Amino acid sequence: MRLLRDRNTLLFVGVSLVAGFAGTAMSLAAGLWAMDLTGSASLAAIAGACVFLPSLAGPLLGALVDRLPRRPLLVWTSLILAGLLLLLLVVRSADQLWLLYAVMLGYGVSYVLLDAGEAAVLPTALPDERLGELNGLRMTAQEGTKLVAPLVGAALFTRVGGPAVAVLTATLLAVAAALYAAVRTTNAPPGRAAPSTVKTRTKRSFLSGLDFLRSHRPLRAAVLVAAVSMLMAGLGTAVQYAVVDDGLHQPVAFLGVLASVQGVGSIAGGLLAGQFLNRYGELPLAGWGALLLTAGTALRCLPWTPAVLVSALLIGVGLPWTVIAAMTAVQRQTPHALLGRVAATANSLVFAPTSLTLLTGAGLLALLDYRIPLGVSALGTLLAGGWVLTRRYDPRGGDSTPAGDSAPVEPGIGSDRGVADVARR
Repeated sequence: MRLLRDRNTLLFVGVSLVAGFAGTAMSLAAGLWAMDLTGSASLAAIAGACVFLPSLAGPLLGALVDRLPRRPLLVWTSLILAGLLLLLLVVRSADQLWLLYAVMLGYGVSYVLLDAGEAAVLPTALPDERLGELNGLRMTAQEGTKLVAPLVGAALFTRVGGPAVAVLTATLLAVAAALYAAVRTTNAPPGRAAPSTVKTRTKRSFLSGLDFLRSHRPLRAAVLVAAVSMLMAGLGTAVQYAVVDDGLHQPVAFLGVLASVQGVGSIAGGLLAGQFLNRYGELPLAGWGALLLTAGTALRCLPWTPAVLVSALLIGVGLPWTVIAAMTAVQRQTPHALLGRVAATANSLVFAPTSLTLLTGAGLLALLDYRIPLGVSALGTLLAGGWVLTRRYDPRGGDSTPAGDSAPVEPGIGSDRGVADVARR
């Protein structure tokens, strides 16, 4: 693969490996740590919630990213978080649980800043046509770490304790900071001015990202499909214990097998995503990802172990495809000055509501058969995928119109040709 010979590609994939391993191991250890200190499963769950909570402030944090030098932001965010993690070395009792929560809240803030910062830096480090392939490789690297990091994190916590996991995570984040510092960037990506149809409150407003998403129909569609897919996937995740216990009559530990199979699917999906993107574009990838997620979710309704294993594989491919499509669309189609805000806003729309469906699914499970939430989830992704695949798009990633509509693509709104026109002017 020629892309892997590129220096910046190797550096970003390296960041995905070390930072992904660190985040997965620490997130698991934080819950175990809280459980060990308090004996309360609900207090342990709060540690995980602290990581997701800052995504609600995505637009505001994205505006901060757009006002700061992007690459130094990536470096210093990683280093500051590494320093915060070392504060956990003093945690010894339940009275200090607040410190664990505070650090995990900081971890959540760093996720928002790093995601938005990377989205802004990537177009200055690689040509547009390589962004999709890189995003697929990074997703593959991140999913690959999930096959190993939970085992390492749990084993290290059990044998040595939480402080050891914190030190390991801080060390890996320092490595990630060094990799960020080594990235070579141009002064600016190919010219991307905000089209005249985009109405923003002010150029520096933190709501400008939302304004741009609302005004940009292809980008809005990609983010919408990813958001619906994540929402519905959360509903399916909430009932996974019932799938294994009530449906398959397997021990709960069988979830580990399903997670591994899903991880294999995500790795394969990430490797294939770049080629699909370059050939067909972001919206078809999002649509087919949603339909694969639909098939995988529907198969989980069957009380047959092989069908549920296949479902895990399909979900592993489909769900990352919708996210990769949205990420790549943001990076390719957003004006450079707005990239931080648009990326952070998109991340908030895609990931923040998932916690609500997790809670909703758990509530429905107490009242309904587990196959009903799964059916709702499959229907939601079917509608999202079917809707985006019945649109007509420019082959270079252009604006979308209903199938059969011959309306032309507006230059500067959604097509690469429009971006190039703006650059030449």
